[in-house]
Amino acid sequence: MPAEVTETQDPAELLGQFKERYQALLGENQQLAKKIKDNESTALKLLGAIETLEYLNPPTEETPPTEETAAEDT
Repeated sequence: MPAEVTETQDPAELLGQFKERYQALLGENQQLAKKIKDNESTALKLLGAIETLEYLNPPTEETPPTEETAAEDT
């Protein structure tokens, strides 16, 4: 590839485009960070609700006997 390749766009235009893209990326990162924070908050609330429901309504399924309980029965 030749080292003599020159840029065809005006440096001022390039600078403006790069600054716009940079600002857009910063804004997007801020929005995503807020979304992550919101999701974490919702996830904690859901986890609390799950734990509360499991505590108040324990599963009624009988657990299969373990080796210890099977040995005690004999």
